[in-house]
Amino acid sequence: MPDNAIANALQSPDIPPGSYDRAPEYPEFISERDVYVTMRDGVRLCIDIYRPKTAAKVPALLAFAVYNKDMMAPDIAEALPPQPAFAPLWTGYLESGDTRFLTSRGYAHVIASPRNFAKSESGGSREWDSYDLIEWLAQQDWCDGKVGMVGISGFGAEQFNAAKQQPPHLKAIFPFDPRGAYGKLGSFREEYPGGVLHLFRYLISLNVVLHEVKGPPKALSLEREALWREAMANADYKMYPHVYNVVTMKGQHLPMVFDLLVNPYDSDEAVAKAEQDFASVTVPAYTGSGWYGHSYKTHLNGAQSWYANLSSPKKMLLGGPAHVERPFHTLHHEMLRWFDHWLKEIDTGIMRDAPVKYWVMGENRWREGSDWPLPQTQWTKFYLTSWGRLRAEAFAPLSAYADQEPDTFAQMPLKQTADVQKLRYVSEPLSEDLLIAGPISVTLFAEIDKDDTNWIVALKDIGPDYGVRTAREGEREIGALPEREITRGWLKASMRALDETRSKPGKPWHKLTRSAQRKVVPGEINEYVIEVMASANLFKAGHRICLEVMAMDVPTGVGGATNVEYAPYHICSSETVVHRIYHDASWPSHVLLPVIPARESQP
Repeated sequence: MPDNAIANALQSPDIPPGSYDRAPEYPEFISERDVYVTMRDGVRLCIDIYRPKTAAKVPALLAFAVYNKDMMAPDIAEALPPQPAFAPLWTGYLESGDTRFLTSRGYAHVIASPRNFAKSESGGSREWDSYDLIEWLAQQDWCDGKVGMVGISGFGAEQFNAAKQQPPHLKAIFPFDPRGAYGKLGSFREEYPGGVLHLFRYLISLNVVLHEVKGPPKALSLEREALWREAMANADYKMYPHVYNVVTMKGQHLPMVFDLLVNPYDSDEAVAKAEQDFASVTVPAYTGSGWYGHSYKTHLNGAQSWYANLSSPKKMLLGGPAHVERPFHTLHHEMLRWFDHWLKEIDTGIMRDAPVKYWVMGENRWREGSDWPLPQTQWTKFYLTSWGRLRAEAFAPLSAYADQEPDTFAQMPLKQTADVQKLRYVSEPLSEDLLIAGPISVTLFAEIDKDDTNWIVALKDIGPDYGVRTAREGEREIGALPEREITRGWLKASMRALDETRSKPGKPWHKLTRSAQRKVVPGEINEYVIEVMASANLFKAGHRICLEVMAMDVPTGVGGATNVEYAPYHICSSETVVHRIYHDASWPSHVLLPVIPARESQP
């Protein structure tokens, strides 16, 4: 086998093409822990500085987030070497980067906590903390005046927040796994698509080192008091004791979670402000996420939104289906290639690469694109039809297929059952490979017997299946087959209103504001356009495309816990709800897939 064939066969979802490195120059680094830096209003931030042991001046790479900086130190990486996503000690917030890798290659690695967190002082607004810290770093006698930003997740969100403020010495950022783009440090619509609440923020609350004093609940403003009373009366919240516990305390316990529960809506003002601010990001930005992001949404949605709206030099990488290892060290060669170009003026060739790199599941290889969604996308509908089938053929009017009875399922609430009821629609085995890559949506024409529900849809790849379905014994049903979930989508039925001016193929824009919410009239057929998280998958010949439709999911542990740190569940209805899905010429329920033509899909 030729060497290039071996390389193609052994591609890794953690290592994008164009691998880059240069020999480490500095085997030792200087450690300065718990350095206090004064902000413009006198509040001091606590930071750690790790810099190469050299008399030469070097650029600084700042990692700045609400997580405890002491857990990001290089000695932690020695005690806990990088853990894969399936390891019991994988710990999500160890995200600031590999200090030894960065310092040995001529960068100072600075890890800091904002005010009101960890060892930093309390008081005032943190709005300008990143700006002030970047400018302070640029003035240090060991710094050459150039500053970049590193770290993922919360550290990625802070990078875009700083970039909007345009500190003069910030030269490039690498915000992998950022939060949503339509808010200051995240957005409701990208973290809670379709307005369906999940418990991600609750589940990671143990890792946030916010300065917090838990006393008796204090009086709220008249407006907040009204929102609180509404939340206290929410039967869905009451069904989850750990959720209701947060509501009762009026913000004295887990204040960020409390804010979400009492006001679970987007705002027109936040969207308008974000759309104005996109032009403020002029610094080169390399963003991205992984297909794992469909479980908690904010990073995968945020990366795509940032990329779509930036005009500065930009790139995006969409990686594999498993979280990258923690402590975070993955992608550092790509980071080095990026920062060497922008901070050290080394011709690494990175700006000659295609703007987008994405990992294709099923094929298990990297591909490149000139934009995202891919310009060559053919938006293709697969229709839900009788007997749980998924077909590419549209319903013919005035035919035997023109009218069909709806499919029905009833979902009891989690207080009565952990059994998730679902409808399952499956295609015939594919005769050829079919590549999808990009945003996805599902349109359901449906009725329910209550005034609200959660629609949850899952797209799966099942097979290979070389059998047939006939009337013969043993061939009437699809037998047990391997199956792999690709992605999911969510929509609260009462939040179905669309902004047609902002909606795009595969990317419906739901208004998600309090004023746009409309309770469902029981028995009325409504159109629900469900945003499904973008993905890339090669359905191979002999495999089937599968769509599942549900209304509930469940915690995987007890007491509101889960057995996977970053896999949240959703707040679902406390009532039994009957769901009817229509699929005929009048009500053509379907999934819209971003199919990449075979002639265009070659690497």
